[in-house]
Amino acid sequence: MGYQSGQKTIFITGGASGLGREVGRYFAEKGWFVGIADINDKGMAETAALLPEGQSSIHRLDVTDRAQWKQAVAEFGAITGGRMNVLFNNAGIGEGGPIQEMTDEAIDLMIAINLTGVISGTRACFEMLKSTPDSCILYTASAAGIYGVADLSVYSATKFAVRGLAESHDLELGKYGIKSRSLMPGFVDTNIISDVAEGTNQTGKERLEEAGVLVSPVTIIGPAAWEAVHGDKVHTPVNKMAKQLAFAARWMPGRLRKQQTQLADMGNILAGSEAKN
Repeated sequence: MGYQSGQKTIFITGGASGLGREVGRYFAEKGWFVGIADINDKGMAETAALLPEGQSSIHRLDVTDRAQWKQAVAEFGAITGGRMNVLFNNAGIGEGGPIQEMTDEAIDLMIAINLTGVISGTRACFEMLKSTPDSCILYTASAAGIYGVADLSVYSATKFAVRGLAESHDLELGKYGIKSRSLMPGFVDTNIISDVAEGTNQTGKERLEEAGVLVSPVTIIGPAAWEAVHGDKVHTPVNKMAKQLAFAARWMPGRLRKQQTQLADMGNILAGSEAKN
């Protein structure tokens, strides 16, 4: 068994773990064929093993490399007959800390993956999406793209940018039958908060929960992605934290600013670490 004619398809970057893996699992349960793209060969194999046999393909892809984008998309199209119903433009990394203490290399890499790599993905997949009726680009933004987070300024800026891409491309690409949507999760239990923080014996998740910040299970992301792809809203806040942020940013910005000041040290949870969505 492999790709079946007429089967819906989703191509997922960052598919070796975290949100990408969970969305692949959820869409595969719905009968979709899943393209798993990442730089992590072992992780991609583990994701594929969670899906029904023959219902996925694996594509090694560094999203910062435009040539690799072209090759991976061509490989996927050769399998699916040129169909791509959804591009899940998801790959991303997070690193925190005070802006003056971040390294040039960390800043450049985060922008290259979280923003430039996402733009390259939309460009590389455009023709395939255009030729697939009712297609969709699903971007992974973040609750950090709703209101800026102290000590996560570069990460937050990239997610604001991704949010802007989703809005712009929903207008720009709609004439080709391509929808653009974004997911805006709050803290979700993935690799990005699983590392033990330097100087402590606690994971990022444990430190967040100790501070009273909600961390949602990763299983929340599959239904949210499904809703985003099949719904009419450009942005889908995921979990209670993100929904509260979106509401407060619109109706109570002063109060939100005060709350964010109180939680300013939350950005340090990512300080000195680097992980994928």
